[in-house]
Amino acid sequence: MMGLDPPPQLSFTVRNRYAHAGVVITASHNPSHDNGFKAYFGDGAQLVPPHAEKVVEKYNNIKLKDLLPWLVKGNFRKNWIELLTCDDLSYRAALEDSVLDPEILRVSAPKMVFTPIHGTGSISAIPALRDHGVEVAVVEEQNKHDPNFSTVDSPNPENPESLKRGISVARKTKSSLVMASDPDCDRIGVAARSKGGEYICLSGNQVACILAEYRLSALRKKQIIKEENSKKFAILKTFVTTPLLSSIAEGYGGRCVNTLTGFKWMAEKLAKYEQDAIIEIKEKEGLSLDLDGSDLFTRIDILTRYSTSVVLAAEESYGYLPLDIVRDKDGNAAALAIAELFAFLESNGTTPFEYMDGLYEKYGYHCERTESIYFDGAEGSNTIKRLASSYRNNPMEKIAELKVTKTKDFLESGLVDEDEDSLPSENFVYLELEDRFSVAIRPSGTEPKIKFYLFGIGEKSCSDLRKSKKFVDSKIEKIRKWLLEDAKLRVGKERG
Repeated sequence: MMGLDPPPQLSFTVRNRYAHAGVVITASHNPSHDNGFKAYFGDGAQLVPPHAEKVVEKYNNIKLKDLLPWLVKGNFRKNWIELLTCDDLSYRAALEDSVLDPEILRVSAPKMVFTPIHGTGSISAIPALRDHGVEVAVVEEQNKHDPNFSTVDSPNPENPESLKRGISVARKTKSSLVMASDPDCDRIGVAARSKGGEYICLSGNQVACILAEYRLSALRKKQIIKEENSKKFAILKTFVTTPLLSSIAEGYGGRCVNTLTGFKWMAEKLAKYEQDAIIEIKEKEGLSLDLDGSDLFTRIDILTRYSTSVVLAAEESYGYLPLDIVRDKDGNAAALAIAELFAFLESNGTTPFEYMDGLYEKYGYHCERTESIYFDGAEGSNTIKRLASSYRNNPMEKIAELKVTKTKDFLESGLVDEDEDSLPSENFVYLELEDRFSVAIRPSGTEPKIKFYLFGIGEKSCSDLRKSKKFVDSKIEKIRKWLLEDAKLRVGKERG
């Protein structure tokens, strides 16, 4: 099966059609020379080991002379199906599971602006939002499929610059919310109007936290999360996503499970929880079930009886999945879930910034910062490898005068997650520092850079949140500067 629609739609359709695999041609947000396609397996998720290695092995053994007759005859077109209108409609119907409380959207839907930044986001997200009564203004000049992304420096919703035109439209239409999807609509950027009328971009960590808090509270209000079953609910996040999500999950009696970077690992968890439930039901009840054929709340009931139900999967790089019948981050589903969240906030006369401060007051102020150093070309790739290795060969005992209290090297074997499942190896080091600060260091999997993730946590139930923010932010800035200077010295030594 092949599609030119958003990757999450293909992920859903592979499962919905019981296909063996799916491929989507994707522009995404990367430079043109890095564009390509995403491959999905029969579970609707991107490939993980051992299948990923086997595909690469097969690819490396392909000989052009063996391919030419096949390509000339056009045989490659006989074995796939392109997505049809009926697939679009099935997917749009499935997106309904992103919304926990349709009534709050009907009554308090936010006035908002949406831009697909020249990509596929308008295909499903805008109709789905309008189906729920959300008044959506579209940034028309960015609603044209344009592989050159001609109106932005970069079509990455992580960059505030990519939301500028959406914010301009929001000012004219007096909208309270701006959303921007990246070109393949698996990620969403958000800007919101403050009480003072200023439009401020939220980070991926912040959106994940307020989404998690709202969705858990909505499920508790509906008496779906109860004291006796709360441990059966989970938030999924990557190790480099804010630890505040763990505190939020635990605050509702639930669990937070960390995975390696990449939604394919969270998709693997979703598949595991589903399979565990199916096996348990088969053994205890003698029944064979297809959970995808069940409605949202029936699935939640089954999963919490026999396995684990995932309330939200999220990563700091603006990827969210609020439903379990898609197995990749989904900008369309996220757009609906975020709109519902903002309807709740408007019904309570508050803003996401005040809501976020409420979480800080409850769990302690959390500061997250990401810093990247770019090294282009083949030599740059070697520099990144050497720099990453230097943190193992010459480990740091202190960072900006803070002692390193614990080091976790994800290249080592034997590491397990919160489910006691073994973790695959990854070129990634996590350092815990004194005073509740931590640092993660990993080379990017998609761009020529090495990334530093900085985390700082203030005191719980702090009487002066402003003072706590100032203290933690200043420490994080010192850590950031120290790491950049240290990296420069390390690169110099390697080159010398």
